[in-house]
Amino acid sequence: MPLKKYKPTSPGRRFMSVSSFEEVTRDKPERSLLEHLPKHSGRNASGRITVRHRGGGHKKAYRIIDFKRQKDGVPGKVAAIEYDPNRSARIALVHYADGDKRYILAPLGLKKGDPVASGGGSEIRPGSCLAISGIPLGTTIHNIEVQLGRGGQLVRSAGAAAQLLAKEGAYAQVRMPSGEVRLIDVRCRASIGQVSNPDHENQVIGKAGKSRWRGFRPAVRGMTMNPFDHPHGGGEGRSGAGGNPQTPWGKPALGHRTRHNKDTNRMIVRRRSK
Repeated sequence: MPLKKYKPTSPGRRFMSVSSFEEVTRDKPERSLLEHLPKHSGRNASGRITVRHRGGGHKKAYRIIDFKRQKDGVPGKVAAIEYDPNRSARIALVHYADGDKRYILAPLGLKKGDPVASGGGSEIRPGSCLAISGIPLGTTIHNIEVQLGRGGQLVRSAGAAAQLLAKEGAYAQVRMPSGEVRLIDVRCRASIGQVSNPDHENQVIGKAGKSRWRGFRPAVRGMTMNPFDHPHGGGEGRSGAGGNPQTPWGKPALGHRTRHNKDTNRMIVRRRSK
């Protein structure tokens, strides 16, 4: 999945790079697995903006992804590898022997025509999904469940991969892409392999309009504002923040720890920060 570059026919094209999409085998999605995706533009149910710098963006439909992978014992075959505008990874359309069709996250190396299985006794190969208790130590995994039966929630973005380090009793130790080592119930499911499209992080957007297509609106630096509008504002000429970095509402920013989940602290064996 290499990146494709263009001749510098314009300033925006000069450094722009895009995915080659050479692994994609189908242009149009499966209509039975599409849902309407309304735009929220960073607003909550009351209509107030709770996430700034969102809005616009290209129209897109949501692809229903099978994160639970509960088609146990039913053999499936990859019918196509597709592009999904809602995520950085590629998705695979799987046709099962009982006539069911489902989308799954496509792992690296999965191709059209490859067999896909889930449940106990499944072969350890990219695309298979089974309980962590049945996965050998050292295996690269993704789409990991946190709560039993809820579906995969961890390690789902392009190029991400976790590693199964150890099993002890009811829990397994899994090293996350961040370097954090975490305890996960061995009954929870995970998919084998690394998530596809690892070159996603190397893409260069190239121009502001491409960010607007993705729904990102411009962000203005606090340093350029007036003191009334931002704690970093004011001063003659270009001046720094003048103290610790803050949000427009005076909360600490840039590296300030925001995690206060004491309930799951015991599940973290080693934190990602040194």
